[in-house]
Amino acid sequence: MAMYRKLGKTSSQRKALLRNQVTALLYNGKIITTEARAKELRKTAEKLIAMAVREKDNYEEVTVKAKVARKDKDGKRVKEVKEIDGVKKKVTVYDEIEKTIKKDKPSRLHVRRQMLSVLYDVTEVPEKAAGKKRNTKKVDLVAKLFDEYAQKYQSRNGGYTRIVKIGERKGDGAMMVLIELV
Repeated sequence: MAMYRKLGKTSSQRKALLRNQVTALLYNGKIITTEARAKELRKTAEKLIAMAVREKDNYEEVTVKAKVARKDKDGKRVKEVKEIDGVKKKVTVYDEIEKTIKKDKPSRLHVRRQMLSVLYDVTEVPEKAAGKKRNTKKVDLVAKLFDEYAQKYQSRNGGYTRIVKIGERKGDGAMMVLIELV
């Protein structure tokens, strides 16, 4: 008996397909795919969620000082004229602030890097700016795993996904399913 399904693809294609579908599942919460793909996808998705649950509180809060550019009411940087070596130049004004950040402990950092090796980058595009680079945002799926999904599933011992059969695909008769996070 095989350890995994080959899905009719080469190893690199299969890995890319599963990475893409895991990323889509964790970003959207549910996807529609074939039954064989869903069963393979479930293994990877549940491992990632289990790692996030195990390491969710493994960090320390650290206060750091940072320089941040001062901004006016329109959100533009404030500049003032200074004389440097006899030449007048416009220089951005910076304020020093204290910020509290979460610093991962080594085991959580290792888990974060393992997750990043599986998940693809997700860029969120607003509807009115479809097809344009302006106003796009990168979504941090690893942070979503640690903050949102780990909190949601902390009392659960596995079984984070559900597969619901939809019916056969019209073209080739493959069984289509909805895989969703419980």
